[in-house]
Amino acid sequence: MISSSEYGSHSWELLVTVDHQHEEVQKEFLLRVTGDLHIGGLMLKLVEQIKISQDWSDYAFWWEQKNCWLLKTHWTLDKCGVQADAKLFFTTQHKMLRLRLPNMKTVRLKVSFSSVVFRAVSDICKILNIRRSEELSLLKQSEDALKKKKKKDKNSKEPVTEDILNLCNSPVSSGLSGSPGLYSKTMTPIYDPISGTPASSTITWFSDSPLTEQNCSILAFSHPNCSPETLAEMYQPRTLADKAKLNAGWLDSSRSLMEQGILEDDQLLLRFKYYTFFDLNPKYDAVRINQIYEQARWAILLEEIDCTEEEMLIFAALQAYHVSKLSLSSEAQDFTCESEVDEVEAALSNLEVTLEGGNTSNILEDITDIPKLADNLRLVRPRKLSLKAIKPYWFVFKDTSVSYFKNKESAQGQPIEKLNLKGCEVVPDVNVAAKKFGIKLLIPVADGMNEVYLRCDNENQYARWMAACVLASKGKTMADSSYHPEVHKILSFLKMKNWTMSPQAASDPESIDMKPECFVSLRYTKKYKSKQLAAHILEAHQNVSQMPLVEAKLRFIQAWQSLPEFGLSYYIVRFKGSKKDDVLGVSYNRLIRIDIATGDPITTWRFSNMKQWNVNWEIRQVAIEFDQNVSIAFTCLSADCKIIHEYIGGYIFLSTRSKDQNETLDEDLFHKLTGGQE
Repeated sequence: MISSSEYGSHSWELLVTVDHQHEEVQKEFLLRVTGDLHIGGLMLKLVEQIKISQDWSDYAFWWEQKNCWLLKTHWTLDKCGVQADAKLFFTTQHKMLRLRLPNMKTVRLKVSFSSVVFRAVSDICKILNIRRSEELSLLKQSEDALKKKKKKDKNSKEPVTEDILNLCNSPVSSGLSGSPGLYSKTMTPIYDPISGTPASSTITWFSDSPLTEQNCSILAFSHPNCSPETLAEMYQPRTLADKAKLNAGWLDSSRSLMEQGILEDDQLLLRFKYYTFFDLNPKYDAVRINQIYEQARWAILLEEIDCTEEEMLIFAALQAYHVSKLSLSSEAQDFTCESEVDEVEAALSNLEVTLEGGNTSNILEDITDIPKLADNLRLVRPRKLSLKAIKPYWFVFKDTSVSYFKNKESAQGQPIEKLNLKGCEVVPDVNVAAKKFGIKLLIPVADGMNEVYLRCDNENQYARWMAACVLASKGKTMADSSYHPEVHKILSFLKMKNWTMSPQAASDPESIDMKPECFVSLRYTKKYKSKQLAAHILEAHQNVSQMPLVEAKLRFIQAWQSLPEFGLSYYIVRFKGSKKDDVLGVSYNRLIRIDIATGDPITTWRFSNMKQWNVNWEIRQVAIEFDQNVSIAFTCLSADCKIIHEYIGGYIFLSTRSKDQNETLDEDLFHKLTGGQE
């Protein structure tokens, strides 16, 4: 019998379940506690009762009914709201998780289930040696993709054994603040910028990291493509609505894995969520570059992003190059035979190979004199009831506007029309083989988008005008330092498209050992026979065969960035006052309202014009205010509205990054911009 004085007037019994592996020891404990007992004291009381000698430092209380962790050990039970009906689970904070990377490889590692996802992804990226973790996040696979996988497993006669890379012995996985693997805060070059292999001087670092030579090879290099049959069995979105489903599963960055229903050993996708690849440098980013390349490659193969046949062949040629050069060659994976290069010379020659277009020109612009373009172009205006009217005019491009005149002589007078390109959509309309160099402009007007086409005569003219249009759409002029790199990038992409059939390639389509069906989407395997495809790919291959490995990957990423749909994440929404559903495209610098039936853009809103955005959590409605008293509001039908809110805030957060900052991120600012104060 226990006396009433021992009970105390305010004590009660609390049931705690302990997650441990000792079968002979009970798992449920009834503790007598009072409301002023703090969480740390409860842990001590529990561990004393368990009587198992082990390290309990990674354990914490999980409150299942409230779906939350009790991590503030100085808080009392009263302050936490814990009462007699509460059931607490004493479990480890770090648990095993399977992550499917962009290259479709699965890694298994220990991840914090109690940290917010933003911090958990940062730890994962340190293990995998991927810089700029803020660009990535965790994604639940879409239900349609899971259904297709289950169907495939059901039809498979042999049991499916997934090849999993185990990184569970990593320092970060163990809950310790471990070594950063190959991640160098001193920014010493750790990869060869040409081949992407670890630099010989840093090979000894691998011993402290879960990224052994073999593991680094799996993450930093491309491997043979899957068979066409495997490709056919994978989920491929057919409509905008299907594409919207792909983006519904992003986890909330401000909450932990456990709070979002993720269980130990579940599988999630690690993906680049934000398409702003900052400070991409081959000296430090071999894994990051390869994973971006792989995400781009699969997006094209599975038709998650549309491209023309000409572009598809370029992508196929670059892939064929990788497979033939890397996977079939043991030399590229020889880590130890790296020739010693003078560090200063290497630093000068590879100072900045970025996606801004390789070796950027360092010409200092005269900021007082904004350049202008003036040339003869053809104007095309689509007409609903007749053929397109194509007329030549004298065009002048200045600041962010295009004016056109009847001829050069009349350019001193009033223009026929002046088009302000700020906030417009710029879409390439190019077929190099047919000598077609067009620029499609979708200019915002009161009732939607005004469609105008400009036709150029040649590649150089097109590159200059296209670059000017792209910058003007972002509110920048040709005086901006990014103008010349943009021209260079466009010309290099056109050069890749401009191939000629060499007699050798034509006569010997087997000169590269490949299955051409592995490098293109299913649409083109149905359209062409295998030998025809091989011949077409080899034609395109002539222009890329001399590229170093890392440059070829960067060119692939650059070509992907040039596609009109690049960086758009789709959601099905219902705008306030509208009677039908629309698709909302979220990009790094704008929102686009798209007609769900036709896929045509209706209106574009730029983040640069945005004054504020918020969420009405009661009716789950996102409201955004722009300049000039423009405001929109919508509810999200294909996903939680928090996902779109986080996307907008995330892109604005990423726009605050600068190269002179150190590698640490302002996590509080991220949560302030993306949290929505729910």
